[in-house]
Amino acid sequence: MSVRVPARQQHRLEEFGGGGTEEAELPPRRVERPPPLPGVWGVEDGWVVHPLLSARTLRALPFQIDLARIGLEEDLLVVLPTGLGKTVIAALEAAEVLRRGEGKVLFLAPTRPLVVQHAESFGRWFGPLRRARFTGTLRRPVREGAWDGAEVVFATPEVVVNDLAAQRYDLKEVALVIFDESHHAVGKYAYVPIAERYRAERPRGGRVLGLTASPGGKDARIEEVVGHLGVARIEARSREDDGVRQYVQEVTIDYRWVTLPPEAVRIQTAIRSASHEVARKLQKMGYLRTKPIANLSVKDLIALRAEIFARPGPMTRKFGPLFHQLILLHLHHALERLETQGVEPFVQYLNRLAAKEKPSRGDLAVLKLTGVQQARGEAEAFLARPHTPSHPKLDALANVVEELTSSERTRPVRILVFAQYRDTILGIQERLTRDGLTVGRFVGQSKRDKDDPGMSQKEQGRVLEAFRQGAFPVLVASSVAEEGLDVPDVDLVVFFEAVPSEIRAIQRRGRTGRSSVGRVLVLLTEGTRDAGYQAAEARRERAMGRIVRRLSAEGRRRSAARKNPSVDNERSSETPH
Repeated sequence: MSVRVPARQQHRLEEFGGGGTEEAELPPRRVERPPPLPGVWGVEDGWVVHPLLSARTLRALPFQIDLARIGLEEDLLVVLPTGLGKTVIAALEAAEVLRRGEGKVLFLAPTRPLVVQHAESFGRWFGPLRRARFTGTLRRPVREGAWDGAEVVFATPEVVVNDLAAQRYDLKEVALVIFDESHHAVGKYAYVPIAERYRAERPRGGRVLGLTASPGGKDARIEEVVGHLGVARIEARSREDDGVRQYVQEVTIDYRWVTLPPEAVRIQTAIRSASHEVARKLQKMGYLRTKPIANLSVKDLIALRAEIFARPGPMTRKFGPLFHQLILLHLHHALERLETQGVEPFVQYLNRLAAKEKPSRGDLAVLKLTGVQQARGEAEAFLARPHTPSHPKLDALANVVEELTSSERTRPVRILVFAQYRDTILGIQERLTRDGLTVGRFVGQSKRDKDDPGMSQKEQGRVLEAFRQGAFPVLVASSVAEEGLDVPDVDLVVFFEAVPSEIRAIQRRGRTGRSSVGRVLVLLTEGTRDAGYQAAEARRERAMGRIVRRLSAEGRRRSAARKNPSVDNERSSETPH
C-alpha cells in the first residue's frame, strides 16, 4: 500500500535555504495576505534584498515573506511543513529587527546539533554578524561568545533557564525570541519559563516567533503551546496552499506488512496470556474496568499507578495493586519489543531485568511467571538457530536497501532508518553489515550499559557530516535525529515501527523530500500493536490539521478586530442577544 503526494510544479528547496515535507492533511485555501510594509525586504531577480543579508543567498518566496511580515507586527506561531524554510522566516524577521536596532535576537532550539545548524545558516545568510552559541548541560554549559556582545544568541533552552536563574543576564534587551520546534512548550519543558520570563521583561515592541511542523493532535496540547508562548496569532500553511505547493517535492509513502513466524506467535500468545491473568487480578481489585484488557496502552498503565495512589485508604492496601501494575507494565514493554522489534530485543529486555543490581519484587516476579519462562525458553531456542532473523522486518529492510544501493545513480545513496530502541539499532547494523554495507549509528548521549555508551555531541556531529557527504549509505538513528536535522537528498526514510505520535511521525517523514523527490517506508507487523499505532497516528494527524485551521482562523479574526475595532463592533451589534 502506498500514498503518493502530488508534486505539481516543483522547485528544489535548496534554492531558498531549506528543504523537506510532511503529510499534514490540510485542504487548499487562499491565504490572506497582509499589507506590505515599505522599506523592509526588497526583491531583485527573485532574491531577497536587505541591508543585513548577504546578496543572493535567500530566494524571495512570497509565503515566507508574508509570514515574516506578520511576525514583525504580532507574536506569531508558524505551522509549516518540515523543510519549507521555517529558519528562513526566522532569518527574515531577525534581519529586520536587527536593522531597526531594537535589541538582540535569542534563537532557541531543543538540541545542540540544531543550535549549531541554525547558527551556521545565519552565518551563510547574513553579512558580518556577532553570534554567540550557548549549549551543553546545566552542569557543564558551553558558551561560545558572550551574551553582551552578541547580536544573535543561539542556545539550548536549559542553559538559558540556568543563566537567568543565576542572573548572568536578563531578557530586557531581547527584541525577538525564536522558539524552534515550539511544540515542546508544554509541561515543565524549559521553553515554558523562558516565555514567561520574556513576557515580564520584554522591551516595547518585543516579539515572539514560534516555529513547528507539528504542534500536536489535541486541542488541549495546542492551546497549551499557544498559551505558554503567549502568541495571539497562528499561521499555518499546508502542502496544497497557493504559493506553497510549487515548492513541495513529491514524497511517496509505502506501508509494508510482514507476518510474525510461528515461533514468535507462540511467544506472543504466552505473554498475552500472562498479561491477561495479571490484569484480571487488578480488575478484581476494582481497577481496569473501563477498557478491554487487550486494548490497554502504556499510557493506561501509567495512569493506573496514579489512580492507585489517588484511591482513599491506607498505603498498605495499595501495595498489592502497585505490585501487579508494575508486572503488567513490564509485560507490556516486553510484548511491544517482541511484536514491533524482534525476538532478540524481547530477550534483551528480560535479560536486563535479570541483571539489575537491585531488582524490585515486581521485576523478579515477572521473570518467575510461567508464561514468561515458557516464552523466554522458546525465544532463546529460536535465536540459537543460525542466520535466523530476529524479526521479518529485518529481511524486508535489507531487501529494500539492497535494491536502492545496487541501482545506478549519479550521487551517493542516503537511507535514514529510524528505530525506537537501541537494541534494535544494533540489530539493524549487524544485519546490514553482514550484507557488506557500511552502516552509521546516531543515538543520544545517555549511557545504557558498558556495551552501549551512547554518543557525545561531537561524535553525533561527525557521523551526521559523514552521512551528508555520502561516506556511507545507511544511517540508523533513534528519536534524537527526528527533529530538524538537515540532511539534503535523503532517498529513503524508513520507520522500523509505527509510532502513535503524530508529532514524531511528521518529524520523521520530514527528513526526506527536502531538496529532491523523497520516499518513506513504514514497516508494520500484522496482528500486533503496529496496526493500532499506525491508525492512532493517522487519526491524530487529521485532528491536528482541523485544530490548527480553526485556531489560525480565530487568530486572524482577532488580529483584524484589533486593527479595525469598528468592524468588530459592527459585527457584534448585528449579533442577536
